[in-house]
Amino acid sequence: MKDINKNRLFLASCVALIVTAMTFALRAGIMEELIVDFGFNDTQLGWMNSMAFYGFPVAMIIGGLIYPKVGPKPILWVAFVCHLLGLVLTIVAKSFVPLLVSTFFVGLANGAVEAACNPLIADMYTTNRTTMLNKFHVWFPGGIVIGALLGQLMGSLSWSWQLQIAIMIIPTLIYGYLILGQKFPKAENIESDLSMNIKSMFTPLFLFMLICMGLTATTELGTGQFIERLLGAAGAPPLIILAIVTGLMAVGRYFAGPIIHKLNPIGVLLISSVVATLALFLLSQATGGMVYVAAILFSLGVMYFWPTMVGFISEYRHKTGALGMSIIGGFGMLITGVSLPLIGNTLDAERTAALESGVDEQAADLVAGQATLGNIMWLPVILIVLFGILFAMRNKLEEKRIKHD
Repeated sequence: MKDINKNRLFLASCVALIVTAMTFALRAGIMEELIVDFGFNDTQLGWMNSMAFYGFPVAMIIGGLIYPKVGPKPILWVAFVCHLLGLVLTIVAKSFVPLLVSTFFVGLANGAVEAACNPLIADMYTTNRTTMLNKFHVWFPGGIVIGALLGQLMGSLSWSWQLQIAIMIIPTLIYGYLILGQKFPKAENIESDLSMNIKSMFTPLFLFMLICMGLTATTELGTGQFIERLLGAAGAPPLIILAIVTGLMAVGRYFAGPIIHKLNPIGVLLISSVVATLALFLLSQATGGMVYVAAILFSLGVMYFWPTMVGFISEYRHKTGALGMSIIGGFGMLITGVSLPLIGNTLDAERTAALESGVDEQAADLVAGQATLGNIMWLPVILIVLFGILFAMRNKLEEKRIKHD
């Protein structure tokens, strides 16, 4: 590790994750423009967004399999190329299918970032993995804040959705420059025996956590991707809500170390599930100023889900290595991808039912958004039960945990 510039590689990883996050935020913010330009309904928007979530696990699985042999460098270069390709193809797209293809490339890039950077950080900071992974994942909500505020600004200036997508090319070029000519570690402090990685994944604990990951990821990301359609009629600007939620997430993740040390990852996940359930219940009822209160609570509920799940695997099932971290993240994105058309279809169905009952169009949007949020609420309810089981077994699980800060 002596010849490796850890600070530069960590910075490059964070900028790459900012690009990943901006693709989520800006895509969520241009939904209305896509409806106007292409005549899409919410189900079609769900399918388009799901392409990013399908591309993500493909890159994660392939990246996890080859990481022990090639290390993070070529995987991160694949991310760079796919980000540029996906963004350019999105800008020039003229119909539904090209948008599906371009969004899939963006998903591949996003997955490659996670496949390279999660094990890279675990490798460089082996004694405080969950803390450093939380600090890295600060820049997923941080990037969403940047993207949401830029989207709000560019929208107010009447910039086209194509220009809003093009702005992401700038940070993409920055992280490409940061990794240029750098020396990377090659699985020096993580399990690199692929047969051991695979064997360690076929255990009850890992398979149990896969189920939990699908639920935590959909709770956080499924809601975020449809934020404009879910809350657009609730009396608060959706992109501002997204910026508030993710800004708080960024702060919370940056200061995650003491919280994780005090409660341990299992306690953090259980408490997060309780708070997320309460928040989604309030969001399904709130209008006007109460939307802000419920959104802040939602942020507190979901802020630790993703990095703590990845950190849990790196500490409690460390023999799964880079592949384990890739599979857990990829599965979360895959399940979210499957859920997005379902969320969109639910919105369409609830809106149709509301219109048929005689309410006006704006009221129908509100009813549909609240009903859909009420359905999503059941995901963290299930998580309370699952993480409660883990919490009851926590003393036994601690015996298998690697050294931590």
